[in-house]
Amino acid sequence: MAQFDRAEAGRIPHACLICAPTEETALQKARSLAAAAVCSGTGKKPCGLCRDCRKAAADVHPDIITVRRLTDDKGKLRQNITVDQVREMIADASLLPNEAAQKVYIIREAETMNPSAQNAALKLLEEPPAGVSFLLCTVNTQLLLATVRSRCEQITVAGEGEDGDEEVRALASAYLKAVSTGDAAQLLRWCAANDGVDLRTASAFIEQVRLLLADMLCGRRKSGGLSKADMLRLVALMDRCARYGKVNTGVRHLFGLLAVQSLPDSGNRG
Repeated sequence: MAQFDRAEAGRIPHACLICAPTEETALQKARSLAAAAVCSGTGKKPCGLCRDCRKAAADVHPDIITVRRLTDDKGKLRQNITVDQVREMIADASLLPNEAAQKVYIIREAETMNPSAQNAALKLLEEPPAGVSFLLCTVNTQLLLATVRSRCEQITVAGEGEDGDEEVRALASAYLKAVSTGDAAQLLRWCAANDGVDLRTASAFIEQVRLLLADMLCGRRKSGGLSKADMLRLVALMDRCARYGKVNTGVRHLFGLLAVQSLPDSGNRG
């Protein structure tokens, strides 16, 4: 809770890794922390009333800079945040803030920084210029280099509400139960029945499956009939789905992948 107390006073960590079930939830938290950092009002921050807060809310504050994947010449998002983008951020971070007392860089989908970009950011995250903070948004901290994670204070944000959380947990549990039966036809029916969820729910579902598998591997939860090899294979499959989701793969395609790749003998099917 300490990090939230500091944020209310307008002080945020110099490097913070924000992990949430969806990219939008992580971004929402980052924007709230950034607004608190630039807020010029008194009392609890962000006050929501000062000029800086109003600009932050309108996403036009010059001292809140968002770094994201660029688009190609066809208007499609590129796969990665590149090392050149990080170098531009490093150069810009050395400049004084325009209006506020602090500058904040929000890195959307931080896990899409390629390894060169992540390595280029290490020194900046460890020893940033005075008055500069970096907020890295992600749905999966494990997709970032350990050296990046070690330089950041981590904040884990829950989903958008208990009902939504329960729905996603139930979806993840039902998927693992279908896999544990080893019945390909039953798994296919389950995937077909649930491939109409939206992308946010699908992303949260993938992350929830990861969490359940992690608990199983650590002995915090019963395996439900899954072997260790099964669980490790499914973790790799969830990572694969998460990567595909970042390059605009449709939800139906993701669930189709689950239908044909979740069982141990499925590698040779369709």
